[in-house]
Amino acid sequence: MTARYAIYYAPRANSALWDKASAWLGYDAHAGKVVARASPAGLEDLDLDTLTEDPKGYGFHATLKAPFEMADRRSEAELLDQVALGAARLPAFEVPIAPAALGRFLAFQLQHPSPEMQALHALCVRDFDGFRAPPSDADLARRRKAPLTPEQDARLVAWGYPYVFEDFRFHMTLTGAIRDEALRARVLAALKDHFVAETGPHLFDGLSVFKQDDREAPFRILQRFDFSA
Repeated sequence: MTARYAIYYAPRANSALWDKASAWLGYDAHAGKVVARASPAGLEDLDLDTLTEDPKGYGFHATLKAPFEMADRRSEAELLDQVALGAARLPAFEVPIAPAALGRFLAFQLQHPSPEMQALHALCVRDFDGFRAPPSDADLARRRKAPLTPEQDARLVAWGYPYVFEDFRFHMTLTGAIRDEALRARVLAALKDHFVAETGPHLFDGLSVFKQDDREAPFRILQRFDFSA
């Protein structure tokens, strides 16, 4: 099967946030391997494998350019070079983050709007789009299972992902969908306590290229590029 790539934000390997979030998910995308899972206080009775099954396969990250197959006549090496050049022109910036609910999901989110993050997202969507093959009919059908506005459907066709630009919401996912409201509140309270030391100002200082060898494989980080402007 064909590999997929994505441009994500991911904290530095071995940083406190990276190590703790990877342990929560049970997978380290920098190392590309399963790791010992952490069980936060108060959640010992829950099936954490099921709770984190969806985000585990992607690794701890925030989507800037959603997964895509490589366009014809483009290469992995060219993509890495282009992302390296882009990162070299960007300055690091700081925004507070904290675990919060995003619909039925729980994720680290920005604690206030960030023009810098919006600009970074827009840059990634536009500047690396030449590497993206058009979405397949199956991918379009899968995305359209969710209710999309006409504008979102048009962006799906144009950019391969419907939630871009005005609909972009920065998030680093921690759980799958938790439909029970009381359980969702309980898990969120436990995660806020668990990640209390990682809550607050966070330095965004790089871009990562992730790769999925096939649709059944987990994503792993090929390379992380520091902002150096």
